[in-house]
This record gives sequence, structure tokens and C-alpha cells, in this order.
Amino acid sequence: MNKEKKSSAYINDLCERAANAKKDICTLDTKSKNRILLKYADVLRKNSASILAENEKDLKVALDTGVSKAFYDRLLLDEKRIDDMAHSVEEIAAFEDPVGRVENMRTRPSGIRVGQMRVPLGVVAVIYESRPNVTVDIASLCIKSGNVAVLRGGEESIYTNMILASMIRDILAGMNYNPDIVNLVENLDRDLVPILLKRDDAIDIVIPRGGEGLIRMVIEEATIPVIKHEKGLCHLYIDESAVKDMAEKIAVNGKVQRPGVCNAVETMLIHKDYPWKKEILTALMNHKVQIRGCEKTMEILPGIVAATEDDWDTEYLDLIISVRIVDSFEKALEHITAHSSGHSEAIVTSDYFLGQRFLKEIDSAAVFVNASTRFHDGGEFGLGAEVGISTQKLHARGTMGIEGLTTLKYIVYGNGEIR
Repeated sequence: MNKEKKSSAYINDLCERAANAKKDICTLDTKSKNRILLKYADVLRKNSASILAENEKDLKVALDTGVSKAFYDRLLLDEKRIDDMAHSVEEIAAFEDPVGRVENMRTRPSGIRVGQMRVPLGVVAVIYESRPNVTVDIASLCIKSGNVAVLRGGEESIYTNMILASMIRDILAGMNYNPDIVNLVENLDRDLVPILLKRDDAIDIVIPRGGEGLIRMVIEEATIPVIKHEKGLCHLYIDESAVKDMAEKIAVNGKVQRPGVCNAVETMLIHKDYPWKKEILTALMNHKVQIRGCEKTMEILPGIVAATEDDWDTEYLDLIISVRIVDSFEKALEHITAHSSGHSEAIVTSDYFLGQRFLKEIDSAAVFVNASTRFHDGGEFGLGAEVGISTQKLHARGTMGIEGLTTLKYIVYGNGEIR
């Protein structure tokens, strides 16, 4: 059998098993789904040493290939991160089950009663990079929302992903449920992905999480509907009325706390009349942040690198930030509109009405007034773990949790009515 036929056979088998598992997960009630998830959390904690051993294999390969510190951080697991993953699974178990919930029920003049019922999307394929916790989060969210998961992580985390996926599959089998409710694409041949993306007969939705190249490839190749989780080119605007301490705390947190994630600040815009420009830039530099600034920014402090036009469109995912001094609030809006990826934007201001304008006029998935963009997260928003952060507007927008993995269908009750 040649390579193309082998690839097709592999995907055919995976898709057939995933499609068949839809009817099995549909039979699970909320208590059964919660028992599976609580068992998963327990297994994760009890087997942390085995998980760390597999993660160490991935980390060694990463070091050998010379990845960035931010990339290494996204890949790294430790006892705390494993406990955090387990806690996230427990949170998902504790959330209300949206499946079967009836909304908007009303009686029409004809006598029929019309409403909408929350139902699973079906088979959800997620293609992602680096972070192995995504495997746990998506498998758990899919189970709670009644969906079958098809997971394709990156080769950089394959050993970790395999043990995390095998654990939930073993739990499902051990509880006499179909293990194919969760599927990991273990064959990392890149030729498999375009084949998978054309299986709209078996997969209902595909969600890409990763860099621009990955997302562009999925959009171009897929015949399956795509929910885009694009890069996080997030902006922070410091208004002239911003309180000094607040502005510095939000800027440092947004860039430094975890620079390698999508809700970290990548560009800071500062009003020309903000009195503490030097202090806020110094605060960032004291945390080893490289500043790439416009000409006016470079005049404030030595050591600032000249920003290029490409910098305004770059998601650094590192301790680098681009900074521009702007003449007005309108100029800040103009810059954000031109360069934002539609993820998260924040303003620091003491002007209530300016904050309200920012909320109304910025067209991003999440907009913050006097708070860090780092809060754009499922856990911080009270949704538990997230599938990702959708930067598009159809079906789901922003942080996407359990309810984002469901849709609505109309249900109609009658008593013999005809039209």
C-alpha cells in the first residue's frame, strides 16, 4: 500500500470510529459524564510522575532543536500545572450541563409551542500546538458538552499528549463506555491533516489553535466549518488621564506575567500627554522587556529599538513589546483598528466616558477598561477551561467554553395542529 492510501486508510478508520461514538456519548447523562471527569482528575494527580516522564521526552527534543523560552514554557509541565489541569477538569464537572436545556419556549397563535434545545455540535476536531494541557481541557469539555473529540496536537508535545489521551480513553473503556469518544491523531505525518480537513461527512466542526501558518492552512484546506482561534495581537492604550500605579501594574502584568500566551499585550499605545511615559517604559525594561518604539518613544529612554512597520503586526509571544506615542484617543482607535487581530484590547483611563467609547468602538472579542488583557481566559471569566478564544463572530466569539460547544435546534410541540 502506497503512502497516500495508508494516509487515507488511517483517517478513514479514525473518522469512522469517531462518527460511531456520537451515538454512544449521546446516551450519557450528566451524572455519568461527571463521574468520568472526576475519575480523570484523580488519575491525572495520581499519575503525575508518569506524565512528567513523558513530558521530559518532549522537553529534551525541544531543547535539542533550540526553541524559544516562551515555546519551552508552553510545553513545560510540573506538579503544579498537572494539579491545575486536574482542578480544571473538576471545574468542568461542576458546571451546569447545557445539553438538553430548552430556551425561548413560546406559544404561537396556531397553538403550537416553539422553543430551542441546546444540543452538542457532534464530532469536534481541534488542531493545536505546544500546550499539552489543551489535550486535557478539550477532551473534558467535549465529554461534558456531549461531543466526540478528535485531537491533533503538535509533534513537539506528542509524548505528553499520548499519555494524557490514553488516560481518558482507558477510563472510558474501564467504565464500559466507548473509548473513541476521545481520539488522538498519533500519526504526525503532515499529509494526514488536509485529508482530515476534508472529512465533513464525519466531522462537524474544526477548531485550529496556533500560529498564523496553521490557521491559514486549516482555512484553506477545510471543507468542514472552521471556528478560528487566531493570534492574539492585543493592545493596551494608556490614556492621558490614567493613574500612574494602575497603568504600570496593568502594563507589566499584561506583558510580563506570561508573555508566551495569546492574551498577553503585544503593543502599547501611550497618549502624548500622559505624564509618566518614562516611568512606565522603565517599569517594563526593569522586567527585561525589549521595547521596540516609534521615534517619539525612542526619545524617552536609551536602549529602545526602532520599531518597523512589521512590528505593529507581530505577535511576539516573548518579552518584547512595541510602543507608539499617539496624539489622541482617536489615533489610538485608528491604530488598533488597523492592526488588531480582534482578540483583546484594554484602556487605562480615569475618564468614564472615554472608557465607554472604547467599549463601544473597539471591535474585538473582549474589551477591558482598567484591567489586564490577561483576564481573557475561560477560568477567569467563570467558564472553566476553554476550547480557545474565538476571534470570529459567527456562533461563538471570545473565550469558548462548554456552551460554545453546543448549538440550538428548534423543538415544536403540537396537539394535532396543521397549517
